[in-house]
Amino acid sequence: MTDSVNKSLPTRQRSALRSWLSAPIPASPFQAHMQQIWLQWLRFCANHSALFGLLVLLVVLAAALFAPWLSTHDIFNQDLTNRLQPPTAQHWLGTDELGRDIYSRLLHGARITLYIAALTAVIITPLGLIIGTTAGYLGGWVDTVLMRLVDIFLAFPSLILALAFVAALGPGIDNAIIAISLSSWPPIARLARAETLSIRKMDYIAAVRLQGASSWHIILRHIMPMCLPSVVVRVTLNMAAIILTAAGLGFLGLGAQAPSPEWGAMLASGREFMLNNGWIAAIPGLAILFTSLAFNLLGDGLRDVMDLRHE
Repeated sequence: MTDSVNKSLPTRQRSALRSWLSAPIPASPFQAHMQQIWLQWLRFCANHSALFGLLVLLVVLAAALFAPWLSTHDIFNQDLTNRLQPPTAQHWLGTDELGRDIYSRLLHGARITLYIAALTAVIITPLGLIIGTTAGYLGGWVDTVLMRLVDIFLAFPSLILALAFVAALGPGIDNAIIAISLSSWPPIARLARAETLSIRKMDYIAAVRLQGASSWHIILRHIMPMCLPSVVVRVTLNMAAIILTAAGLGFLGLGAQAPSPEWGAMLASGREFMLNNGWIAAIPGLAILFTSLAFNLLGDGLRDVMDLRHE
């Protein structure tokens, strides 16, 4: 009797939680916020492609976090007697031209790729948001100067611009991150400015202004939070371009340096053996492809959830 009661408790708790989340009239601001999050999650789950993208990214993230425990070989250990080996039970994805285990290097390469993408996103999000909202709200000569600066950056393809910056700064992961960030923030700023131009005409902004709030207070406390969802979606969609740019720099020898297991560098070293040992270049290439695709699918799902205009 006691066991049956204990088993029914989780079911009752789940039923109570669902009732609390689906209540027609929330009893508190916290409940209203949790109901909004729950509805957004249900809307996100209805997008199967976005769920697939999230699953792929979780797998890549898990591989990056647990790479030291999941890898089967030392990523720097060279064994020329086993070079260019196809996938076997000992080397799950084969070996490269120096006899290094591709599977282990692929796992550790995920760390570098996600590190570059995440740090770039951390840099370009506040930078583009601040510049775009400031230009959109203040207008006048400030808007003209900032938008002409954005136009100059947008006049060049992002990869070409990143190549120019990294050539000036020098090769390396940190310099590659700086170069990619300098070439990736203008679209974020333009989006934030477009959002600000519509938000600044709203009644609550006029009410805050009449209360004596400064322009910077309005921008930081009222306009930027309203622009943030659209900016987050745009940054997520741009992550694929960031990964491809980072891989391109690594492929050209301007990003991560040997013997670092960066995917672009692995692809560059394997291109010489594509005809006879195609897996050496195909494996890091597929990793770049699926990770970029996953970010695009996730960005589409977040756009449907966070942008009310797509409901």
